Amino acid sequence: MLKFMSLLLSLIFVFSSSVIFPGGGDANCELTIAVTADPHYTVPAERIGGNIDDPIFWYANRRAALENEIGFIIDEFLRQCAGNECEYILIAGDLSGNGRTNPEQHHGIAEKLAAFEEATGKQVFVINGNHDVAYNGETDVDDFKTIYAPFGYDEAITVDPDSCSYAADLNDTYRLLALDSCDHSVSSADGLTDAKKSWLRTQALQARKEGKSVILMMHHNLLDHIPAQRIFSRDFIVRNHLSTAESFANLGIHAVFTGHEHCSDVAVYTGTLGNRIYDFCTTALIMYPLQYRMVTFSKNRIEYEARTIDSIDTDALTAQVAGYTPAQIALMNEGLNDYALGFLKAGIRHRLADSLSMEKIGIAEGEPYYNLVKTATDGLNDILAMPLYGEGSAAELAAKYGIEIPASPYKNGWELAMTLVAAHFAGNEDKTLESTEVTILLRMIALILRDDLAGVADEVFLNAANELLTNNGDDGIAGRLTMFASNTYGPITPGEYFMLALIAPLLHGFAYDSDGVDDNNGVLTGFAPETPEEAAANRDEALKALTEKILFSLELMKKYFVKGLF
Repeated sequence: MLKFMSLLLSLIFVFSSSVIFPGGGDANCELTIAVTADPHYTVPAERIGGNIDDPIFWYANRRAALENEIGFIIDEFLRQCAGNECEYILIAGDLSGNGRTNPEQHHGIAEKLAAFEEATGKQVFVINGNHDVAYNGETDVDDFKTIYAPFGYDEAITVDPDSCSYAADLNDTYRLLALDSCDHSVSSADGLTDAKKSWLRTQALQARKEGKSVILMMHHNLLDHIPAQRIFSRDFIVRNHLSTAESFANLGIHAVFTGHEHCSDVAVYTGTLGNRIYDFCTTALIMYPLQYRMVTFSKNRIEYEARTIDSIDTDALTAQVAGYTPAQIALMNEGLNDYALGFLKAGIRHRLADSLSMEKIGIAEGEPYYNLVKTATDGLNDILAMPLYGEGSAAELAAKYGIEIPASPYKNGWELAMTLVAAHFAGNEDKTLESTEVTILLRMIALILRDDLAGVADEVFLNAANELLTNNGDDGIAGRLTMFASNTYGPITPGEYFMLALIAPLLHGFAYDSDGVDDNNGVLTGFAPETPEEAAANRDEALKALTEKILFSLELMKKYFVKGLF
């Protein structure tokens, strides 16, 4: 295994770009910046509206975005930055909710940023996101550069004529490279072309020549922030991300600030020369956890912390937007972050449940497989929505299949799943495979595999026989046979263990962040090796961590495979 990994790293080295050991800059010079991403500014509606089944968050949306509140959240963010220690603000894309077709959103946030700069003398630097620019929309590349000219482009040393990329000095030691990573023909896809990489390389080499340390900002992620992100969330991460990270690290880039994934996560990649690069993915300002980063740089050291927006001017909000209830405003005033958490859970649940509807799946009534798919999706929704404990609960149903659901404070499967999703966004993934939460989810998956498939068989494949039995007061055939098999041969079949073997490592990686880098608060050192010995130590440490991760996943899969086969 070690030989294989060494060979893999060697191949990456061979096919990467020419390498440069980082250096330069004043060792005593410090720079402090505030970093945010994805404000998605939207002009507030005159009145909130919605129809979600929730007493407080009935106006939540599929994106769980506080669209009508975002202008006031931005105001509070800028107010905090006006009074704190940051020297600059960096915004890593998606300044607008849909500025591609609605330039009014761009002008709205630009007015706020201009007022901040005028009042404080602090400079704001922006880069575009996938919601901001479109070749055939109302805001193209030139429009974006014009609207945001005071926020990077006027201060730029150079601007790429073919994209929104630019380079600007932050002080005598640090140079910002703002890289346009978007495909302006496709809404969210990565657009980091060879031409853009070549532009970046030229600028990084020039910065190195001038003794500058480079800070990179772009919208798309450079490294994985969820398990197998290149597969499951491919539009949110650059293509060929490992070779790209290798190239960036060897150009002397230690830190890249990204957004797009809407989560707080710091990921690390160690190149073949021992150079480390950190991808700071920052949460969306428009949704829970309403965080931004405060980051201080000095040579071979990055210190960072997450800060939270926990209040807004609700009087100004209600004066502009009608429809809020006294209960909603009271909860906002008690703590906006907790309010945003409830809004997130309501919105994400609505989105996932809605995605399981036949309309969203795209199968119309009367089409082949309609009954089969509808029965399966309805069954899945029912199991996640039913009480977790007590009479008529998921635990009661699971017991019929020989599956035990551990005790917990969660009301239903949806609440548990949304808790893990919220932890991912906030950078608080601390649930190990042995935790109650992950154990329940894995057993809920086993229950769904059993009961949902039995329901499909009963309603679709054995429909005629079931109708006859039901008329005689009997239960469904498949359900009874599945329960009988569970009680006779064990709670989970080999095939189901096979499914769990594939799911368990992914679920573990999502619920537990084991890379050793704190997502919200920490101090990073040693990313620029001074000697060959330090470089070798960095490589060995990275190789050991990767090997342990691979072996853990294989051991986990083996555990379930063995159970399934024997």
